[in-house]
Amino acid sequence: MRVLVIDDHALFRIGLQELLERRGIDVIAIGDCLKGIETVAHERPDVVLLDMRMPDMTGTEVLSVLRKHYPQMPISMLTTSREETDVIEALQNGAQGYLLKDMEPDELIDALQQITKGQTVVANELTGILAKAVQGEQPSSSAPTSSLDDLTPREREILCHLADGQSNKVIARNLGISDGTVKLHVKAILRKLEVHSRVEAAVIAVEQNLCSRG
Repeated sequence: MRVLVIDDHALFRIGLQELLERRGIDVIAIGDCLKGIETVAHERPDVVLLDMRMPDMTGTEVLSVLRKHYPQMPISMLTTSREETDVIEALQNGAQGYLLKDMEPDELIDALQQITKGQTVVANELTGILAKAVQGEQPSSSAPTSSLDDLTPREREILCHLADGQSNKVIARNLGISDGTVKLHVKAILRKLEVHSRVEAAVIAVEQNLCSRG
C-alpha cells in the first residue's frame, strides 16, 4: 500500500511516516498542499490522508481539488477536529474516511485497508455525526425491516452500542463478554444487514430508530 500524507505539522508527519513504514507501508509525507496535489499526479497513491487545518489551504479545499481530477481515488481526513461541521463537510465533499490523529496504530491501518477497498470509514466516536450526514442527504434510505428482524436480541443490543460509537473492547466490557465474542456478533450483524462496515450498520440503526435513548 502506498500512502500520501499531506500535513503541515512536521513532527506528526514524520512520526506517522515512520510508524507506517515499520508496518511495511510505503509513505510519501508532504507539508505543502500544492506540492501534495502535484505529487498525487506523479505517484498515484493508493490512499491520500489530509489534515483539516493547514495554513495555505484547508483539507476540504485540497479534497475538492483532488476529487475533480481523481473522482475514484481513496481520500481520507486525518485530523484532531471532532467538529460536526468538519465531519459533514468532508464527507459531503467526497472523503471516504474521517479519522482522528489519536486513534491506535492498528485501528488506523485497518481503516486504511478498508478505505482502499472502497468503504467509508469514520472514527468510532463520530459515528452519530455520520448518521446525521447520511440522513440529511438520503432521508428515505434504509435497510429492509426484514434484515433487522433477522438479528437476535444480543445482536440488536450490540448494534445499538455500535451506533453509540463504541469499540469492540468497550462493548465487551459493558456487556461482560469477551472481545472475541463481540467480533463474532459484529460479523453476524454485518452479514445479516448486508453491509460491509460497522459504520454502515450504525447508520441503519439510527435511521430505523432501533435503539431507544434513555
